[in-house]
Amino acid sequence: MPEQHCEQIIGFYKPGKEISKLNDLMKSKNNQYSLFEDIIDQPVLTVDNKPSVSPEKSTKAAFQTIKKYPTYKDSGAAWLGEIPVHWEAVSLGSLLELKSDKNHPNYQVLSVYREYGVIPKDSRDDNHNATSLDTTTYKAVEPGDLVVNKMKAWQGSMGISAYKGIVSPAYITCRVTSKKVYSEYLHRLLRSDNYIGEYNRISYGVRVGQWDMHYEDFKKVVTLLPPLEEQTAIATFLDQKTAQIDKAVAIKEKQIELLKERRQILIHNAVTRGLNPNASMKDSGVEWIGEIPAHWQIVKNHILFQERNQPGNESLPLLTVSIHSAVSSEELNDEENLRGKIRIEDKSNYKLVKVNDIVFNMMRAWQGAIGAVRTEGMVSPAYIVAKPKGAIDADFFEYQYRTKAFIQQMDRFSKGITDFRKRLYWDEFKQLKTILPPISEQTAISKFIAEVSQKIETAISIKEKEIEKLKEYKTTLINSVVTGKIKVS
Repeated sequence: MPEQHCEQIIGFYKPGKEISKLNDLMKSKNNQYSLFEDIIDQPVLTVDNKPSVSPEKSTKAAFQTIKKYPTYKDSGAAWLGEIPVHWEAVSLGSLLELKSDKNHPNYQVLSVYREYGVIPKDSRDDNHNATSLDTTTYKAVEPGDLVVNKMKAWQGSMGISAYKGIVSPAYITCRVTSKKVYSEYLHRLLRSDNYIGEYNRISYGVRVGQWDMHYEDFKKVVTLLPPLEEQTAIATFLDQKTAQIDKAVAIKEKQIELLKERRQILIHNAVTRGLNPNASMKDSGVEWIGEIPAHWQIVKNHILFQERNQPGNESLPLLTVSIHSAVSSEELNDEENLRGKIRIEDKSNYKLVKVNDIVFNMMRAWQGAIGAVRTEGMVSPAYIVAKPKGAIDADFFEYQYRTKAFIQQMDRFSKGITDFRKRLYWDEFKQLKTILPPISEQTAISKFIAEVSQKIETAISIKEKEIEKLKEYKTTLINSVVTGKIKVS
């Protein structure tokens, strides 16, 4: 497929200049820090894929040059460095009162996230920690209280609650008693990277996942206190600026979703309709396929493949089939695959696979765990190996078999009561209907999809790097503001 056509296909995406490195962001010039100078400036995709005004433009304008404080002093803590001369450095315990109010089973259950702070547990579906049937031992939390997951404090899992509710009895709960602290400022300060590093230092345990931080150590953490009005200004500033950064990140994440969706549409259209927009079409006779070029065929898989059931060889690499990346091209090492040592112990039942074979995990086919083999090797006995009966372009069939429509067909033919007990056996796979173009067109389509996919992957990679820089910038900004490295007017 000509390069020009590929450009037309994904031409709606125009990557802008990269964000300047964060190391340059904090360089001082004339006693000032120039923030957000080189934030991305590029089109944002609308629903119809037409560029609109970039939110980064308004964000960039919103970030004015921010001054340093005129004079600094030693904070008394090496990990905090110097702080503005008029700021106080006090122990955290002097601002708090430990509390353990229980017997409130009717309160809503709250959870503590490192990303979001304290939020209602039922507001997200990614918290798999089961709530106890008896919540009378759970600790009550009032708005403005500090809640700490002491086993994940080293990850930043804490925050000032905006909600009334109850939390796990394993959490630390504190009432903020000092009149010298603004709770929103304290929330930002205690969740900043410098402080998370200190929690890491004072947490204990044999394994990282079981580290524990004791309140006796936590209350000794040096806490920075600007004047109250300055704390309020800092919290307001960070609320506004981080919201702008979050919005920019969300838009770029949406762009990535659109690029991935675009790739799937292009693949589906290429494998079902071909590359010639002027080709004569016919009804395929299959509802989920629709029309296909008149000279193409619809066949059942037993016409194209026969089952390969040959034993593997100890010298061959053990390959895997993923719902994300199809068939691996080499054996996973022990670091990449925690189960590798167990699986490698006995290879006597593993199956031989050869280049151009199609392999699927019969337990995960309904999720798209299927692909073409590009390296001779062997696979798990839980996999099915389909050997081509004649000349085919295996990449074309991988692209076809990993489309949403074909995956749904595999799902319908899989046997099992529940999803995670479903199996797609050879007898069912060989009955599946497959689109069969001439082999020359199979090869041309595969080449086209590979070229377009590479362009889209490059675009996605640029977006991901931009998101990474934005998040890194957000962290740096919060750290610098709450520790007094830059001044908020």
